[in-house]
Amino acid sequence: MLLHQSVIGVETKIAMDKYGIKPDIIIGCAGGGSNLGGLISPFMGEKLRGEADYRIIAVEPASCPSFTRGRFAYDFADTGMVCPLAKMYTLGSGFIPAPNHAGGLRYHGMSPILSQLYDDGLMEARAVEQTKVFEAAEYFARCEGILPAPESSHAIRAAIDEAVKCRETGEEKTILFGLTGTGYFDMVAYEKFHDGKMTDYIPTDEDLEKGFAGLPKMD
Repeated sequence: MLLHQSVIGVETKIAMDKYGIKPDIIIGCAGGGSNLGGLISPFMGEKLRGEADYRIIAVEPASCPSFTRGRFAYDFADTGMVCPLAKMYTLGSGFIPAPNHAGGLRYHGMSPILSQLYDDGLMEARAVEQTKVFEAAEYFARCEGILPAPESSHAIRAAIDEAVKCRETGEEKTILFGLTGTGYFDMVAYEKFHDGKMTDYIPTDEDLEKGFAGLPKMD
């Protein structure tokens, strides 16, 4: 999935080069990693070759924090434990996020490629609460006339936060983020947000330990 979604990044890079724009910050939502990986692929290539430097931020839900609170370990890619093991940042294949997690991005692990890049310090990661995600989504919709998918809105949340920092410091930065889908099939979640029925579930360390306990034992 990451490979074919690299078309997103290639087209983005071509468009930005055409208009002489170079992003300072690149932000993408991170569930399993395909959207983010596809977006950053050509930019990360330049970074690895020493041709340019970019600040790359992966944004994940606080309710399913594979990067920010997971472990870099070999794990199954599926809950049935049928697929081959892969080394990735993971919460354990048995980890299930709260059922009220309407913001999407529910996968327990992260792309092995992105996991290695993160472990090597080539990109950052942050986790955001879903009410803040929907707050950003609504703000974006009112400004741009596009109702974003909850998954994409994780990136929007971080992009807004970075833009506010620039306003406060007076710095001028070009921020690139991935808007990967619309939210017209997520109206129930938007309705819950408007009705004040949406909550922020953040797993405790004890909750995460249950998932970690199921990680394969490696000699």
